[in-house]
Amino acid sequence: MAVVFLRTFSHVELPTGLGVSEGRPCRRKQRWRLCSLYADSKYACAGFDPEGNGNNLAIRSSLVASTAGEAAAAVSSEQRVYDVVLKQAALVKEQMRVGSAASVEVKPDLAVPETVYLLREAYDRCREVCAEYAKTFYLGTLLMTPERRRAIWAIYVWCRRTDELVDGPNASHITPSALDRWESRLEDLFAGRPYDMFDAALSDTVSKFPVDIQPFKDMIEGMRLDLKKSRYKNFDELYLYCYYVAGTVGLMSVPVMGIAPESEATTESVYNAALALGIANQLTNILRDVGEDARRGRIYLPQDELAQAGLSDEDVFKGKVTDKWRNFMKKQIKRARMFFQEAEKGVTELSQASRWPVFASLLLYSQILDEIEKNDYDNFTKRAYVSKVKKLAALPIAYGKSLVRPLSQQRQSSPLKS
Repeated sequence: MAVVFLRTFSHVELPTGLGVSEGRPCRRKQRWRLCSLYADSKYACAGFDPEGNGNNLAIRSSLVASTAGEAAAAVSSEQRVYDVVLKQAALVKEQMRVGSAASVEVKPDLAVPETVYLLREAYDRCREVCAEYAKTFYLGTLLMTPERRRAIWAIYVWCRRTDELVDGPNASHITPSALDRWESRLEDLFAGRPYDMFDAALSDTVSKFPVDIQPFKDMIEGMRLDLKKSRYKNFDELYLYCYYVAGTVGLMSVPVMGIAPESEATTESVYNAALALGIANQLTNILRDVGEDARRGRIYLPQDELAQAGLSDEDVFKGKVTDKWRNFMKKQIKRARMFFQEAEKGVTELSQASRWPVFASLLLYSQILDEIEKNDYDNFTKRAYVSKVKKLAALPIAYGKSLVRPLSQQRQSSPLKS
């Protein structure tokens, strides 16, 4: 993956493909006037503190990964995450009380024509990034309303840039303080003070949709974990990590995608399904990349479950497929599929125009698990992938699924319903 992030995070040369300051320190000269989208906004440029102090304040996430050694009173990872789900659901419910959940009321642009033009350009650049790095998903977004698809593109780009901080070409130069600055910058864009064109697109998005900042901050917390943690004692720890780096995406996206007006499901259940899809996708990533992660000294597998299977870190580093490994992998794949099944129940509850890209993601990622099985569970030397032919074949299937009535409505109208 090769999304560019900004000069503020390191003193090394960065790629220039997405309008970065071409590897040069960004002084007081401003590359973009896009930061002045709102009347109270300050002018700022990539890597430059808008207050002129040359630094940013660190902001910590309220969710911290738990460990097996914490006090017995500690809340489980699932409960911590569910608390965030309830908060996101409450925001959407509030919007539904104010207006219709079926149609997003887009706030009018009050900016000057120049700013409107630059904002349009910002969304267009987000579209280009999404089209280049997530082709199948991008095609699905074209069925959404213009407002929704632009917002999804902006969210996608922010998530990709955040992931690149610890998983990209400059990852070795990223420090905890760099992530603190990135989080401070996130606070700024939510306050209407974006630093660059990509921030401006997301800042505009969060001003129009009931998107809360917590999932974004939690994703950054997941990046912090990647800097300091390379083992997970049990699935409770791994679950929280998966929420941070992937489950958060679902919570960011549901307010934009919208819930079908005919849906009888609770808002919380729709958010839980979106969360389950993110968890399933990340578990699939982990199972696909076992060998690649091991070569980096990382093992994203529950340590207690490895031990129960008669396996150790050394077995993972050796990379030899044995019967013990096959049995262990079968259980891990079964768990991932359970999350996919839970996610699929909720996709039909989304606004119909938003379902296609979600179903496409679900189908394609679940097929990676099939490929791991076809490789005889060798995820040490073989990287499971879905062929282009299978990807193309999945699109019409996903589209067909997107046309089905919400599952909750089917249950309500079922003659078997008591």
